[in-house]
Order: sequence, then C-alpha cells, then structure tokens
Amino acid sequence: MSRGFTKEDDAQTPPIIPPRAALPPGTPNYVTPTGLEQLRAELITLEAERAQAEANRDNDTDRTHRLSLYNGRIALLTERIASAKVVDPRTQPPKEVRFGATVTLRTVSGGNQGLAPAKVGQERIFTIVGVDEAYIAEGKVAFIAPIARAVLGTKLGKTAKLRLGPTEETVEVAAIAYTGM
Repeated sequence: MSRGFTKEDDAQTPPIIPPRAALPPGTPNYVTPTGLEQLRAELITLEAERAQAEANRDNDTDRTHRLSLYNGRIALLTERIASAKVVDPRTQPPKEVRFGATVTLRTVSGGNQGLAPAKVGQERIFTIVGVDEAYIAEGKVAFIAPIARAVLGTKLGKTAKLRLGPTEETVEVAAIAYTGM
C-alpha cells in the first residue's frame, strides 16, 4: 500500500484502556477475600500476557500498542488492588444484611401500575460483593447496586422497599447467610 493512504499518526494513537467497574467517588473499595484473590490472579495473568507481548517482535507497531494497552490495564488493576478494603463476611452480624451476605428476599407486596403484578411469595437470592466481583449470572450483586443498597442494614425477618422502575415492591429478608467466600 502506498504511504499516501496511511496516517503516520496511527502508530502514535494511544490505546483506549477499558475502565474497571465503576466505583462512586469517595466510596470505599470493599472486596471479599475471594474477590481480592481474583484481582491478584487477574494481575498475574495480565503480567504474563504482557511478558509474551514483550517477547513477540513480529510487528513493532502492534507490539507497542499491545504493551501500552497491557500497561494501562495493569495500572488500573494495581490501583484497584491497592485501594481494596477486605471485609471477611464471616465477621458480619449473622442476622443483619451487610457486605458479603447471601440474602433471600421474599416478596410481600408490590405495586401494579400497568405492569405484571409482583408475585407474593416470589424469592430472590443474591450475594452482596465488591464491584469487581459482581456477576449477575452467578447471583453476585455489587454493594453499590440499588437492590443491595435497599436491603443493606435490614435485619432478618424485617421488610424493605425495592423500587423496580415505576413500581415499588415490599420484600422480607427471609434468610441471611455468610460464608468465607
């Protein structure tokens, strides 16, 4: 290809580093012991991948770009690990919803407002974890998520209000469990 069709600046364009999970300003970076282990394992993996990229000398422009990307991701991850405040779920009060709790909520009542009515007796089970640990497919919800904030501090057998879009639902904390995670 002719140099007339390439931009000399392409090699100089800094890579876009994907951000870590959002953590509101001033909010502590709570993590479970397992969450901290996961962050450290991710760092080891990234450092190994960066070492491979450093060794690959096939294309210097591509190599420089990849190394910049790895260095940026490692910097963000290192910052997140440094700010981590480990909370051992086993030290939490057993009859109150706190960080690290696996919570079972049972719907007591809910609004209708044109939507399908809430099913009384319906249960939701989720674990409240750090922002980097959250993975809804596994039932892990970040402590800053609206559902977690709605029930944090609620005692076993007590109710809380959940705002689900335009509707409000009353739920009872039916069970609380803490494990070492």
